[in-house]
Amino acid sequence: MPKFNRRDFVAAAVALAGLPPSGAAFARQAPGPRYTPALARYIASSQSFAFPEEHRELARRHILDTLASAVACRDLEPSSLARAYALAQSGDARKSAVTILGVSEKAALVDAVFAGAMTAHGAEINDFNPASFVQPGPSVVTTAIALAEARGRTGEEVLRSVIVGYELAGRIPRALGNKNLQKANIANHGLGPVFGTAATAASLLRLPEDRIGDVLTYCAQQASGSWQWMLDVEHIEKSFVFAGMGARNGLQAALMVETGFRGVRDSFDQPTGWFNSPIFRGEGARPDYLIEQLGERSELLETAYKRYPVGGPTQPAVHGLLQLLPKVGRRPVRSVTISMPGRWQAFRDAEMPALNLRYLSAIILIDGRLDFVSAQSLDRMHGDAAVKALMARIDVVHDPAQEHEEGKARTESARVIVEEEGGRRHEIFVPWVAGFPSHPMSKADVEAKALELMSPLLGAARAKAVVAAVWDLQSLPAGGELARLVAR
Repeated sequence: MPKFNRRDFVAAAVALAGLPPSGAAFARQAPGPRYTPALARYIASSQSFAFPEEHRELARRHILDTLASAVACRDLEPSSLARAYALAQSGDARKSAVTILGVSEKAALVDAVFAGAMTAHGAEINDFNPASFVQPGPSVVTTAIALAEARGRTGEEVLRSVIVGYELAGRIPRALGNKNLQKANIANHGLGPVFGTAATAASLLRLPEDRIGDVLTYCAQQASGSWQWMLDVEHIEKSFVFAGMGARNGLQAALMVETGFRGVRDSFDQPTGWFNSPIFRGEGARPDYLIEQLGERSELLETAYKRYPVGGPTQPAVHGLLQLLPKVGRRPVRSVTISMPGRWQAFRDAEMPALNLRYLSAIILIDGRLDFVSAQSLDRMHGDAAVKALMARIDVVHDPAQEHEEGKARTESARVIVEEEGGRRHEIFVPWVAGFPSHPMSKADVEAKALELMSPLLGAARAKAVVAAVWDLQSLPAGGELARLVAR
């Protein structure tokens, strides 16, 4: 009986199925960019690559922004549930136990990263990439800090791994095509962070170039998430999809490969591989975006900050109403009309408080400010009679004139009109809110936001210590020290 040869078996099966062969034959049949080698070189060399200082500075800002989010969201339900799960699974772990971001409790590495990422996205306050529809900070930053603690990595190593993670998280969805993903009911928010987290982990684990293809294929097998998250009203499933799932799956992919797992190493280049699936080759697909100016242009430049603890598209309207407050004062309001571009109905009728502009407007007018806790409160949205009465006098409408041209960078704007009972009318147009890529926050802005979120919970001195540690991250001997600094 002839000896079984797996390679010959696979080749025969491919021929019988009428599929194109892989390997060198593919290179001859389909000349063009080879995505896997370029990505593998980039990720594997990330701990020695000469990243531009601009990219390093932006990475520090987004690390600080994510830490502040984890501190602010620690006591919210998505965070506490994720911690309870992690501690139930591995709270007594003696090997590879690391700190869960935001608290002093420890769990096994993967469980701790899962819970820490969900904590960092416990509410609408962390960063987001509006062009890719991903929120990379919670999964990428949490993984970098936890792995640094587990493996004794420095702040400099954390910084480099975060740059790489943001790159993959932002590039993958745009390469596949945002509209293709939506048609396939695959949520960008769940898919991008899997690859971003895995790239971060592979960088810190110092996986060799010839093993990165294995990491990518295990990411492809775990890339998931449904747009069904939009039906979630409690932010729990949303936190799982946007942060916890990607962090867990991406870290597992890198750890499995470190252990010796092997797979389809050219899943990004094989004509019948994951990246070349027909569902990803429709409207808006830009496969070459995956490696365009890799190492030169950074997705960090495409990543935005949320100035207020509400969804990205709601920021301009919230900002506008807060600007009008001094003029309106406590006088009775007859009506509020908000006009905006994009999916205006979603923000008029959203069941999630931090996305519902009618609810957010009502609590701003009643409280005279925007409170972090109230912005997330489902109980107040449905149980506060005064809020419900005022919501009935607030409307959100579509304004086609505010739509951005096809192919232009996405921006957010809003016009807010408040009419008092006595007939006085106040109006403001907000073309943008600081934080969007077109109008980014400065270093001072990011620091002010972080201190505003952290100081009430950590105290002024500790909050300032967190800021100082991040600004000088490249000098921090132990990158995992960041977890201790924000624990409470």
